[in-house]
Amino acid sequence: MPVNLSAAASFMATHARLLDRRRFELLSGQTDVSAVLAAVDGYRNPDGGYGWGLEPDLRAPESQPGGALHAFEVFEDIAPGTSPHAAKLCDWLASVSLPDGGLPFAVPVADPAGCAPFWAQADPAVATLQSTAFTAGVALRVARHDRAVREHPWLAAATQYCFRAIRELSEAPHAIALSFAVRFVDAAHDLHAEAPELLAHLAAFVPPDGLAPVAGGSDGETLRALDFAPLPDRPARALFTDDVIESELRRLAGEQRDDGGWRVDFANFSPAAELEWRGYATVRAVSVLQRNGVV
Repeated sequence: MPVNLSAAASFMATHARLLDRRRFELLSGQTDVSAVLAAVDGYRNPDGGYGWGLEPDLRAPESQPGGALHAFEVFEDIAPGTSPHAAKLCDWLASVSLPDGGLPFAVPVADPAGCAPFWAQADPAVATLQSTAFTAGVALRVARHDRAVREHPWLAAATQYCFRAIRELSEAPHAIALSFAVRFVDAAHDLHAEAPELLAHLAAFVPPDGLAPVAGGSDGETLRALDFAPLPDRPARALFTDDVIESELRRLAGEQRDDGGWRVDFANFSPAAELEWRGYATVRAVSVLQRNGVV
């Protein structure tokens, strides 16, 4: 599974936003935590949330649950380091959560320029499993090393909302919601005794080959095993055979393009977003391959 890290670095220098360049450098030990935190701070709002295109297809400045997801990814990257902004992000999330503990898919957008319609047209009065799981799941991974996040009441309420919503599933949810639910439950294993039962419940909806077509997505858009279980030695890996994971790792490594970067298979909603997603995807690919011992 040959991967050209030098070409990947050149791609990042040529095309990626500063945040993903810093994240890529952190993977290879070429920068420190402070540089990554300084980069993500550029997307932070005075209310403690994150916007300004941190979610590339949501260009609006307002703080959003989608921005929170990506900010928490950075707070996960810097482990065992922590940032006081992680707990303040939990404060903001608590302020926009609905009474049942769930998060809306998005909060209102004043100017939808460059924003995907599913973000700009979301109902802020309706909580969704997808948005709550994608935010709480990565927050739970941050909580492993950040006590302030682990003990925050927002995370407790969001976790209980997701537990209830997952228990109530009687058929497979949308593929993207399913992937975030699986990763949420995987993260919850470290802190909650209910997690194994809920992972077993979700397992009935996950295709054994990991191929989950995205309804309403781009032609051929499909989630794969590494979208559900990207890391070794985690409970979600039990959903797939070793052969499936090995095949997917070979596939991921082989998807590096001639310019050194990786692509996404979903639609982008601005020229800026297209390049930003490629930088994000390249960081993700190298991180997954690295943590699986491929590079």
